[in-house]
Amino acid sequence: MKAVRYEIRDGVARILLDDGKANVMNVPVFVELGDALDRAEHDNARLVVLAGRAGMFSGGLDMKLLPTLSAAELGTLIREFARTMLRVFTFPAPTAAAVTGHAIAGGAILACACDRRVVADGPFRIHVNEVAIGIPVPSWMLLIAGSAVPPRHHVEALLHARPYTPREAFERGIVDALVEGGADVVASAVESSSALLSLAPAAYAETKRRMRAADVARVLTLLEDELPG
Repeated sequence: MKAVRYEIRDGVARILLDDGKANVMNVPVFVELGDALDRAEHDNARLVVLAGRAGMFSGGLDMKLLPTLSAAELGTLIREFARTMLRVFTFPAPTAAAVTGHAIAGGAILACACDRRVVADGPFRIHVNEVAIGIPVPSWMLLIAGSAVPPRHHVEALLHARPYTPREAFERGIVDALVEGGADVVASAVESSSALLSLAPAAYAETKRRMRAADVARVLTLLEDELPG
């Protein structure tokens, strides 16, 4: 069963992650995400919304899988992880994350890679937890997370690996909107991002490219050296 679903209505593409569990990430999921992004580009989507299932946006990489991988397989996984997240980060159309629940590690990075973040209020955790679990944060991940986390919170969020509730993330400006009362987070993400539909697509795409291309090129040059030893 596929973990990623795609649909488009009225120029808004919805990419929905749901593996029935923690929406963990692995190479097949990255392939599915890539295919969904291809479809959004082919369909000339004016807005792309990435969402999880209720209570879970994504728990990040499949930690049960990692110890079973050879060094070569782990390298492939990390490369696909980086390239998929950077593709979201540089996607030519506006993107919004409908953070429907927990966003941990790679899940938090996927949310940060989007242009806007709309988050369900509740007993959820938003956490770039790599340092807490003994993993140096790679440069490509620092680039993506640092674009969403205001600079005054970089040390707290990225170096000190502080977890946030949705409300704490909203108060710090890490997320753009908080959805309360069990409202539809995907619908709220579409509604709160609707102004982006009126922006000139070509100008948006080129401006985003100019904002990010040099930094993306830089972190890609570091990717191989920063792979786990």
